[in-house]
Amino acid sequence: QVQLVESGGGLVQAGGSLRLSCAASRGTFSVYPMGWFRQAPGKEREFVSAISYNGGAIYYQDSVKGRFTISRDNAQNTLYLQMNSLKAEDTAVYYCARYRNTGITTSIKNPREYDNWGQGTQVTVSL
Repeated sequence: QVQLVESGGGLVQAGGSLRLSCAASRGTFSVYPMGWFRQAPGKEREFVSAISYNGGAIYYQDSVKGRFTISRDNAQNTLYLQMNSLKAEDTAVYYCARYRNTGITTSIKNPREYDNWGQGTQVTVSL
């Protein structure tokens, strides 16, 4: 099991930026794909972005393409999500998670395929 701790959330005006971090400890980070998910009140948890173990493959939800950038620093056991041009509809609790497989499959966007989750960090975008 890996322990994941998100940080960097907060309140920002529409059009602003935030950078989320996810620090991993007590387990293996560098050989697993990682993902970001979010959950807004009354909605299901949804995929935001994922990255392969070495950053060679990256995936985004269509609504965040061109605005969000996922990255990782395996030497620091840290995953990042740079969020620019934020919109009110980006308001949610954001979670990082470790994929259960070391290789990426077609289920990379399925939250049920992730077996380690952080506690989440709140992102609120005001109009």
